[in-house]
Amino acid sequence: MTTAARAPRDGRAAPLTVGVRAEGGRVRLQARGELVHGCADALAEALTALPPGVCRVDLDAAGVVFLDTAGLTALRTLSEYGRRHRVPVGATGWHGQPRRVLELMGLDPVDPLSGGLPAGRSGATASAVARERAEQLDVLRLEIAQLRHAIDSRPVIDQARGVLMAAHACTPEQAWDILREASQRTNTKLRQVAAAVTASAAPDGTPPPEPLGSALAAAVRRVSTAARAPRESCDRSPARAGRAAG
Repeated sequence: MTTAARAPRDGRAAPLTVGVRAEGGRVRLQARGELVHGCADALAEALTALPPGVCRVDLDAAGVVFLDTAGLTALRTLSEYGRRHRVPVGATGWHGQPRRVLELMGLDPVDPLSGGLPAGRSGATASAVARERAEQLDVLRLEIAQLRHAIDSRPVIDQARGVLMAAHACTPEQAWDILREASQRTNTKLRQVAAAVTASAAPDGTPPPEPLGSALAAAVRRVSTAARAPRESCDRSPARAGRAAG
């Protein structure tokens, strides 16, 4: 048997299903989807439909992908069923975001019902979800800042690559390797390395400061040597030697 939560207005199935599997007196409830508003009703319906003589009820939460403040209500529904019918209950299989929320709430992420569910934790649940979302927002803000920095840095980096390509007859990829290697050698941000290269190409420009200048020169030599090696190897190949001897 499967019970689906129903949206309060349009009757469409909400993103949660509760499957029921009974083996003897043990019942296993398999929850799939999101534990959000209205989902406690779906769990209550599944529990109400259980036959008499049940000796244990376990909720398998491995299929739960999101948990919000309604999650505690669902767990309390299961806990109250156990008290009314005097049967042990459990809720295991938590992972990902739901497990993180349980940890923030101070509950056992393996089985939050194992030690008994404290009363009056709705505020704590809301706080836990708020902290979870705040952490996710911080990560997104950092990614946005990094993307903006990359966009702002792109023009000067492209200019520096053009300067290196003209000065050393290298490819765009080789120019990139030179900038990156100089950045790593001197622990200097790539944008600063590119700005120094671009500034040095101006009519009244000055060479990059040390040790950046030495690092750039070393990177140019390494890239040039690496580019010559395949050509020299081809020049010394047996096929070419045979043709030259003939």
